[in-house]
Amino acid sequence: MFTTLVMVLVLAACGANKNSGNNGGNAGATGSTDTTQPAAAAPAEDEELTIKHKLGEAKVKKNPAKVVVFDMGVLETLDKLGVEVAAVPQASLPTHLKKYEDGKYKNAGTLFEPDFEGLNALDPDVIFISGRSSEAYEELNKIAPTIFMGVDTANYIGSFTENVKTLGEIFGKEAEAEQELTAINDSIKALNDVATSSGKKGLVILTTGGKVSAYGPGSRFGIIHDVFGIPAVDENLKADTHGDSISFEFVAEKNPDYLFVVDRDAVVTEEGKQAEPAAKLVENDLVKKTNAYKDGKIVYLDANYWYLSGGGLLSVPEMLKEVQEGIQ
Repeated sequence: MFTTLVMVLVLAACGANKNSGNNGGNAGATGSTDTTQPAAAAPAEDEELTIKHKLGEAKVKKNPAKVVVFDMGVLETLDKLGVEVAAVPQASLPTHLKKYEDGKYKNAGTLFEPDFEGLNALDPDVIFISGRSSEAYEELNKIAPTIFMGVDTANYIGSFTENVKTLGEIFGKEAEAEQELTAINDSIKALNDVATSSGKKGLVILTTGGKVSAYGPGSRFGIIHDVFGIPAVDENLKADTHGDSISFEFVAEKNPDYLFVVDRDAVVTEEGKQAEPAAKLVENDLVKKTNAYKDGKIVYLDANYWYLSGGGLLSVPEMLKEVQEGIQ
């Protein structure tokens, strides 16, 4: 009986310990079910985009960190989209981009002569260029993937739109880019409706050093005719980078209803020299015979947007605004 009693007590104790162990295991299992997270997926490799452009093809990692910009339109767009850059050509900045003269941005050289040594040391992830820097494309492309983003003046809004969307894709700002483009397209339509219904014609001229050049459809300032809808007084002006050299007799003969003036000397002058206002040259006895002068429709355009920059999310809305206000 004694032996039997001992065995009963031992078995009871073992059963209690076993149940305790099982309860602990079940509690642990229940806790595990409630709190365990799925195993973290291995980080995917950085997404790489292939960007085709006028000068070739570039493979760029999405959201590149070190960005070098040699095109003011691209710099404007990145600024508007909230994308930080590492280096720019600080000597050529228009007024609305002067913040990039700050010491936290590296000076990338000039638009025509990049600082190759400095850029090599910077080791950028991507470089954006346009026409003024295109001669340096091969050398820049050895340093980092280089993308040409110059605006095609013969297809201004088409190429501008493509550039903005490409930048939105590279930097994950597609929605923001689309929103900006929608607003711009709405403004273009409104301006175009007013311009085409008025029946009035315009002439675009650039003044520099006492000389005058005229620009027509398809030219660097042809957006006024091709996109904004203001008919040209002369459809046969050459779509040349430097325009057609003209006299003020030509202006008087064509008698534009609107005369748009880009004053190059206002933004590009020799150091230490003060440029004379374009109005002093333009508003002469010949021009005073035109409808544009008589109706107060000589529009002096901001050369920061029209000459130094253009093709970006800051300049294009301002260009629209200047023309819209000028023809009202």
